Amino acid sequence: MLRIGGVNIPDNKQIKISLTYIYGIGLSLADEILKKANIDPQKRGKDLTSDEINRLKEIIEKGYKIEGDLRREKMMAIKRLKDVGCWRGLRHIKGLPVRGQRTRTNTRTVRGNVRRTVGSGKRKAPAPK
Repeated sequence: MLRIGGVNIPDNKQIKISLTYIYGIGLSLADEILKKANIDPQKRGKDLTSDEINRLKEIIEKGYKIEGDLRREKMMAIKRLKDVGCWRGLRHIKGLPVRGQRTRTNTRTVRGNVRRTVGSGKRKAPAPK
């Protein structure tokens, strides 16, 4: 099994798709990397030669931030927003949508799928005695 950036890459998938298992690499970036490395995107991970694997590793490790470095950078950017106390930072602290989405509805994923409505609000009649 091929290992790049601390991530095991599947052997039986196309290398273009396999590279997306690495945090920070999507389909368009995978295409760009494979073009630089002169590797056919349709090739499977198990069909790569050792020379192609070395070229891939070299291009990815030297030219792109992936996995831990990228996660750390992202966390530091959010921490900076919180420390400054700007609007986006306050929204991160409160666990609400940051980019201007409405909050009356459609924010369940950010709030943790909280359903706060109880029902129709109409009280039930007391049971007869």
